[in-house]
Amino acid sequence: MNVFQTPLFITGLVALVFFIGIVSGSYPAFYLTSFSAVEVLKGKIRAGAKSKGIRSFLVVFQFGLSIFLIIFTVVVFQQIQYLQKKNLGIDKNGVLILDNADRLGTNKEAFRNALAQQSGITKVSYTNNTFPGVNNTTVFKAAGSEQDHIMGVYYADYEHQGVLRFELNDGRYFSKEFPSDSSAIVLNEAAAKEFGFENPVGEELLYNDGGSTFKKYKVIGVIKNFNFESYKAQVRPLSILLTQNANNLFVRYEGDPAALIQNVEKLWKQYSTNEPFEYSFLDESFDRLFRAEQRMGKLFSIFSGLAIFIACLGLFALAAFTAEQRTKEIGIRKSMGASVFSLSILLSKEFTKLVVIAFIPAAVLAWYISDTWLNGFAYRVEINPFVFVLSGIVAIVIAWLTVSYQSIKAATANPVESLRYE
Repeated sequence: MNVFQTPLFITGLVALVFFIGIVSGSYPAFYLTSFSAVEVLKGKIRAGAKSKGIRSFLVVFQFGLSIFLIIFTVVVFQQIQYLQKKNLGIDKNGVLILDNADRLGTNKEAFRNALAQQSGITKVSYTNNTFPGVNNTTVFKAAGSEQDHIMGVYYADYEHQGVLRFELNDGRYFSKEFPSDSSAIVLNEAAAKEFGFENPVGEELLYNDGGSTFKKYKVIGVIKNFNFESYKAQVRPLSILLTQNANNLFVRYEGDPAALIQNVEKLWKQYSTNEPFEYSFLDESFDRLFRAEQRMGKLFSIFSGLAIFIACLGLFALAAFTAEQRTKEIGIRKSMGASVFSLSILLSKEFTKLVVIAFIPAAVLAWYISDTWLNGFAYRVEINPFVFVLSGIVAIVIAWLTVSYQSIKAATANPVESLRYE
């Protein structure tokens, strides 16, 4: 926030205010001073075609901007809702994360067993990874091949599948019934495709975890792809290795999370030596992936409201000006039997045309910008044409409501007073 206190910023802000004021006041000032004093006193000054064109252009520009912001804001919120409701391939709800379990020291296994006995807790799993993301990306090789394959890898225990609830496409997950699983590996579908395996289960991979030699791992299962990183990228190759000693604890629970946290914190204090109790939730961690989009959606909502408000001010002033210019015409039409409704439609029709004219370029620009923005996501919504129709209707209704007061006021005026206008 210090930038707002710098002399350069304050000076620039003051200069901007003066610049806008001078530019805004220059046109009416020069326009009014160009009138003949005699003509002004005789009341013969009328707006010319040139000034009408400028006013119409400004209304079109303001409503065009408003329509663009309405459409883009709706698309942003639709994309956010889609991402929030999208099936990740894992169940992110109902998972508590303790990412400092290393502070338990030798009590990690005892703490896990105590948690597993608590009511409402269904599964407890240790892993060296925190989602979203994968901490380690490294090189694997297929046995008998020298070709390198880049793949994400992390370690997890036997209960990991029960916590995340990802689905198997082939084979099985780690099991205590198979002691050989210490040298087994589980791949996702993207990894199996990366290696070109037609029948991945039983294949062997070579992995160097930092030593001087490659260790051989046998593929025992392939899990369906799940989104473990950003929604802006396709699921990349991923593998899981078995471990019983890791520092992140995932707890699958059911019921009230507040009560769960209290119980877990009590156990934590029993098994830790005055270490702080820190936790998070898996669903909130994934929701943070599109927090920037949520902020942008809120920001554009505010901009949309401001743009509509400013456009309505301009349209209201233009309606008042037009009604004033057509006072005599309105009086003649009313004296000839024109109804209030028909006169209101007459005055509103011109502004409706301006909104329709504004809609066309605004809709095209909104579609292009929205589609370009959505292309940044690997998983995106399709732009619904109904959004454009609705935004156009909203703009027209807002325009009608804005000019209705002036239209009705002019249409209900006494025609005698109108004909005495000059």
